[in-house]
Amino acid sequence: MRVGITGHRGLSAKVERQVRAMLDEAVRGYDPAELVGVSCLADGPDAWFAEVVVAHGGRLEVVAPAAEYREGLPEWHRSVYDELIGMAVDVHETGLTGSDSAAHMAGSEVLVGLVGELLAVWDGKAARGYGGTADVVAYAERTGKPVRVLWPQGATRD
Repeated sequence: MRVGITGHRGLSAKVERQVRAMLDEAVRGYDPAELVGVSCLADGPDAWFAEVVVAHGGRLEVVAPAAEYREGLPEWHRSVYDELIGMAVDVHETGLTGSDSAAHMAGSEVLVGLVGELLAVWDGKAARGYGGTADVVAYAERTGKPVRVLWPQGATRD
């Protein structure tokens, strides 16, 4: 089963713990021999999902939204990104250079096209900018991809 991830970045430590547990539980529902996790490896749920997939024995594929994507990530996350991309069995590229919201959405569209199911760490609210989680969920739904929302009861983004 090919499973992708999208989700809100910048979550509190409490929500992070809850989301990590939810991702772990979700990934344990797949046969590790059949699991291919697909992620853009942004800080937050993208990276947490990738870590869980690898720990569970699944394979990891990465979508790089832009040639300059890594440089656009927070400096503290780049070593995590480097470690995870080094574990990837395949890296898919959009062909774009600048790491902006259009490239991020393009990367998410590539990701959705590669998977059979999308996990969305999403509070159900509108995106705060183009290419946000709500936009990715809407795109997946328009293209007929099943979306499973993971969000802790009572949690907020801020």
